[in-house]
Amino acid sequence: MGANIFFFWKVTSGSFTTGVNLRIFGDNIKKLLSINLEEIRHECLRKKGVEEGFPFGNQTLVFKVGGKLFLLLSIDASPIQFNVKCQPDKAIELREKYSNVLPGYHMNKKHWNTVICDHSASKRLIFEWMEDSYNLVLHSLSKKQRSIFGL
Repeated sequence: MGANIFFFWKVTSGSFTTGVNLRIFGDNIKKLLSINLEEIRHECLRKKGVEEGFPFGNQTLVFKVGGKLFLLLSIDASPIQFNVKCQPDKAIELREKYSNVLPGYHMNKKHWNTVICDHSASKRLIFEWMEDSYNLVLHSLSKKQRSIFGL
């Protein structure tokens, strides 16, 4: 394990500094950033009132709450990608900030983003975008519909 420690010259101060060989962490970092279809599906289905189906053919798995779409998952895309609903201002902000967030493919680009799971965003962040989409659609439902889900 001693071979995993290296020394490098810190140019600004002219002193030696120790560091950790990042190659060791490369695979672990990639695992933290990678996500699979089943994880996305599980994250969606754990939310109250969510239904899944294939209304647009067998290549797009759709998640709905109260009969309204909140996530569309392309099951044959590589890398994995999905569409999520978003507030218009937030949609633009995310597209500007993250290279893996694009205007929603085959969707209203004002309200939908396509997220490409290319290891450039953490699972936590991806799950946060999924949660935001779910909450946006959930809060658009009538009070009666929300009461069905105990909200």
